[in-house]
Amino acid sequence: MKGDGNMAFSRRSKEPLPEVETNVWSCTNEDCQGWMRESFSFAKEPECPLCKSEMEHEVRVLPILE
Repeated sequence: MKGDGNMAFSRRSKEPLPEVETNVWSCTNEDCQGWMRESFSFAKEPECPLCKSEMEHEVRVLPILE
């Protein structure tokens, strides 16, 4: 029924996603939060897609992508 105010919510807890240390490119511009997984970059030394600054290697603990 439309508009009756009843909504269904899942009450089961979500399992945490497994995480792993992941190589990423991180923006060097202090005012920018840009980063990307190394495996998603096609350039040998990419530029930040948000501000066009240089990027540097970094390791972050991120959820595993399947």
